Amino acid sequence: MSDAAHPPKVEVFDVPALTNTDNKGFVRPVAAYRATDYGLYMSRTADHPRFEHLESWLLPFLGLRANVFHFRDADYRPGQRLYLDVGEFTGPDDEGRWHATDWYLDLVDVTGRPLELVDVDELFDAQAAGHLTVDQCTRAVETAVRALTGAARHGDDVQAWLDEQVGEPLTWLDRGGS
Repeated sequence: MSDAAHPPKVEVFDVPALTNTDNKGFVRPVAAYRATDYGLYMSRTADHPRFEHLESWLLPFLGLRANVFHFRDADYRPGQRLYLDVGEFTGPDDEGRWHATDWYLDLVDVTGRPLELVDVDELFDAQAAGHLTVDQCTRAVETAVRALTGAARHGDDVQAWLDEQVGEPLTWLDRGGS
């Protein structure tokens, strides 16, 4: 087990308050939320040195959070289209908030390459440290495999697979705006 094992990252998406609270408790204003039958879209600015804007789709039925990072430097992660977090996503609760628990595994979508699974070591470290159950780890792996095979069946186009799963195109600011 690595010394780097950390508890899962938990976020709150407070739709009525137009805020997003990250795992460290930082509350950030949200420019737009849009709830659908299949998930929640969020668009917000970012006070991050690498990216200036973040868009996310929480897709509870898929166990995924699809993200588009609008990087400040075009040479940082060139060709990255989507970054998917595997986890548990729920909402809305009685107060209109959505909740995300990141289960460590991530999938990186880069133009011209197959979808890449990363952070498998973090999943195993988290389970060994007692942060996730074996059932949660199994669900995380199954979710990642479903996304990997879905993207592969669509010519390594994870966006096309996601669109098929939700029944309509997921929209992004620079790709048919939300």
